[in-house]
Amino acid sequence: MPEDQELIEEILKGSQAAMEVLTRKYYKLIYAFVYRKVGNKEMAYDLTQEIFIKMMQRIKSYSNKGSFKSWLYTIAVNHCRDYWRSADYKQTAKHTELQETIKSENSNITYIFERKETREQVKAAINSLPDIQREAVILKYYHDMKIKEIAGITETNVSTVKSRLKQGLGKLAAALERGEGYEQQKTKR
Repeated sequence: MPEDQELIEEILKGSQAAMEVLTRKYYKLIYAFVYRKVGNKEMAYDLTQEIFIKMMQRIKSYSNKGSFKSWLYTIAVNHCRDYWRSADYKQTAKHTELQETIKSENSNITYIFERKETREQVKAAINSLPDIQREAVILKYYHDMKIKEIAGITETNVSTVKSRLKQGLGKLAAALERGEGYEQQKTKR
């Protein structure tokens, strides 16, 4: 598969095929990120489409200073932030119901991302995090990005990313412990 820079050079020369190859290369990654952010398949699909439209419109501004992947994630992060601030999101949020109480059999944070049986509980707990912490957790643990790379994408410094990760993981652990405590109380009755 051609390197990103080669594809970008071809795109700038007008190659539609190169644009399709570049889009296919990153589509699943960006969709997965957006889906984890918004939690709705249809909305994630729409937002991902919009992100790739923005990518096509802004490809001339890519300066090759960092990786193309990081540049594209920056567009995705900013687009999701714009969506959260939009009237569309605020209207949708009014109609959503509260999620079920989070349950967990083990609150050890190292196992949270590996256990299948807690996938839905983890998803609900992640969605309950503040946006900036959710972003950091998703990029780090679902997309295996380094803290420095996350800092570049989110336009913050490394210590801020570390703080967001620490706070987010603490809140995840607390949310999952609350779910476990609730389940234990229910079974005692």
